Amino acid sequence: MGQGRVRGEGTRSRVRQARELGWDDSLYGEGAPKGRTGTIPRQGGEGPGPEESGDGHGHRGGGPRRHGKRGKRRILRWVASVLSLLILATAGAGYLYYEHLNSKLKKDDLTLGDKMRDHQANAAGQTPLNILLIGSDARDSEANQKLGGAKETFNGTPLADVQMLLHLSADRSNISVISMPRDTVLKIPQCTDPDDGKTYAATGWTLTNESLGRGGPGCTVATWYELTGITIDHFMMIDFAGVVSMADAIGGVPVCVKQNVHSRNKQGQGSGLKLEAGTHPVKGEQALQWLRTRYGFDDGTDLARTRAQHMYMNSMVRELRKNTKLTDPAKLRNLAEAAIGALTVDKGINSVKQLFDLGEALKSVPTGRITMTTMPNYYSERPGFSGKVEPQPGDAEQLFRMVREDIPLDGKAPKKKPAATTPAVSKDPAAAPGEIAVTVQNGTSGDGRFAEKGRAAAVAGILSGKGFTEARADATTDPQKKTVIRFSNAELEGDAQAVAKSLGIPLTSVKKSTDVTGISLVVGADWRQGDAYPKSAVQDDNKTPASAKALNGADDEACMPVQPGFTW
Repeated sequence: MGQGRVRGEGTRSRVRQARELGWDDSLYGEGAPKGRTGTIPRQGGEGPGPEESGDGHGHRGGGPRRHGKRGKRRILRWVASVLSLLILATAGAGYLYYEHLNSKLKKDDLTLGDKMRDHQANAAGQTPLNILLIGSDARDSEANQKLGGAKETFNGTPLADVQMLLHLSADRSNISVISMPRDTVLKIPQCTDPDDGKTYAATGWTLTNESLGRGGPGCTVATWYELTGITIDHFMMIDFAGVVSMADAIGGVPVCVKQNVHSRNKQGQGSGLKLEAGTHPVKGEQALQWLRTRYGFDDGTDLARTRAQHMYMNSMVRELRKNTKLTDPAKLRNLAEAAIGALTVDKGINSVKQLFDLGEALKSVPTGRITMTTMPNYYSERPGFSGKVEPQPGDAEQLFRMVREDIPLDGKAPKKKPAATTPAVSKDPAAAPGEIAVTVQNGTSGDGRFAEKGRAAAVAGILSGKGFTEARADATTDPQKKTVIRFSNAELEGDAQAVAKSLGIPLTSVKKSTDVTGISLVVGADWRQGDAYPKSAVQDDNKTPASAKALNGADDEACMPVQPGFTW
């Protein structure tokens, strides 16, 4: 996309310029970008009324997951997020146009929390790439207000209603996607707004979508890192504007329903989607109806909506690869304009050229190596959070660990594990064992069996014998399938790793957490007996949990079941 090249070719046709700049191959070749984005099971926005009150937990017009009204129009910004990667990999029709797009690119700080650790390179010296896609429900412009509705929220604090992590493997052979439900209950770390210097103290239990209003997208990135330990390289945030025009520019995307469906109940709630049984192409407003439908799909929950969204995105990528719907340069320019106008990125992406390069990095992965998942979750039992969810112990951490260690979620990992995928050893030297305080808890009931009596005291004794004389057993239980060591702040990471090494516990089981003070060791169901952590437990099965509901990008037979009462 160099200046000299474009200016020196003024007599060439626009189409020829586009081809020479990679327009055709970027979209239609086998290596086209993968636009599979994760989706958020708890998105609101199907109710008939634009003005619904909030629920006090980061929802606008929200309520229990299976009941109550929703905010009017939570349009799926994640569609535009991934489309931005797809389209920007094709935008190169001229230097002046490139500069024009550059001038519209909005930027913000990557993270407002603790500094993230560096990636570990694989044996070939390659590192993975992690991009957090964020969908904002901001009603901060006329276009966003018209699309979003809910007048009482106009110019209010935005919510990160869509959060999805896209992981491109170090060897660029596969893409893994993790979606986090918008009403996941967690703790948000301290964040400082880079614009006004305001510091937001770390929260107690709250909803993940509130992170965006605590200084900007950098706080959402910090929240993800706090929960998952996954280093995030970039973020891309999209709002309502431009989604409809993008859906139209793509053209029809085939979707399938098993029965006739009409998403509208007696109270007038629903997206309005009406389709006959079978496969049909949807675009524009009808595509948005598909993406917003909750009432009418499967069991009527947001998880059902997530599944439908996954199907749409996979189908869209397949369509972009096999047909020529976007051969019109004018349409491509309009699509790029819409994407850039609605996009905010981190300051590490300082030009449209870098977005182009991101698209280039994604385009070589075949659809069969894309895996989309949703963070395993369960209903929270915390007071005030009825119908909300929390990360499912064991399964959610398994998913996070596989991404941290660059293990493909499609089960096609190399036979030999890359040499350098183990977590980095802390750069802070550990204190002397006798100076490291450790709280030991019994979590051996994590496999559903009765807890092994006296296990916390036994392991505390083992630690004491190894010189960790400040190790103490705690009567509190914390059921875990696998033994885990948590530390509360970065200064304790080296100490926590020293505890793990003394017991033979892998460093993958050591992670930072705001749920503890100091260092906490929870003895899981994988270590019910013995003085040394069992070697058989060190090698995890490296399988994507069934609860993540993985969907492969090449699956063209997926079809949505219809909720009883919504057929015609």
